Amino acid sequence: MLSAMRGEVLPLSTGEIPDLSKISRMDDLDRKILAELQQDGRISITDLAERVGLSLSPCHRRLRALEEAGVVSGYGANINLAAVGLNFSAIVFVTMREGSSDRVSAFEAALRDIPEVVQAQRLFGDPDYMLHVVTQDLPAFQALYDRVLSALPSVLRLRSTLVMKNVLRNRPVPL
Repeated sequence: MLSAMRGEVLPLSTGEIPDLSKISRMDDLDRKILAELQQDGRISITDLAERVGLSLSPCHRRLRALEEAGVVSGYGANINLAAVGLNFSAIVFVTMREGSSDRVSAFEAALRDIPEVVQAQRLFGDPDYMLHVVTQDLPAFQALYDRVLSALPSVLRLRSTLVMKNVLRNRPVPL
């Protein structure tokens, strides 16, 4: 529930690469469905069918196929972070001490237990990871940085930068 409050997408799958073989071929109608869902994830199937020009059953079948194939990986709410007391954002770059699969798995598993890390991306090269962190304020971030992030498995170095302003957030992907 807390992750939904932060505006994260709630996963239907485990984040694996979508199996597009379950969809014979994405066409313009599938793209219209995806575009509508990006604008309003709470749209009823009836309204969705009407907006994309399909009857109810074919629209529902297409949506279910997109979900089962992992193209639609979840639904969630976009939350104003300041409205829920999360007024501070930072990007933390992590360089790992070593990159063995056991160490990487341990690091990534530990990240899942830190609710303030709202997005984590593994990168090619150095640094190894980019973490998006939200907290109430600078002292809360400093405590998290010193006590939790610094103690993550196999961390060699952390570098952080503070977010001045969100220019684009949760932008729909181009289809």
